Amino acid sequence: MRTTLTLDADVAADLKRRARRTGRPFRQVLNDAVRAGLRAQDSPPPRPYRLTPVSMGGPLPGINLDKALQLAADLEDEEIARKLALRK
Repeated sequence: MRTTLTLDADVAADLKRRARRTGRPFRQVLNDAVRAGLRAQDSPPPRPYRLTPVSMGGPLPGINLDKALQLAADLEDEEIARKLALRK
């Protein structure tokens, strides 16, 4: 079907650039872009992501979470010492 269409300058430039880059005719690039836009409007909106929180329990006795960085450093030191002991 033949029709007259008025495009904004930036849209026309983008379509022409894509036609040159892909080596396809301008008309085909325009039709593909319109089809993709119409399909995107027809698809249902995505459902919101829902996360159900689950309790993993509190900290183990003797672990002070107020100094979490120190705890991480201590655990890392223990792991390094364990790996070094295995090399003997």
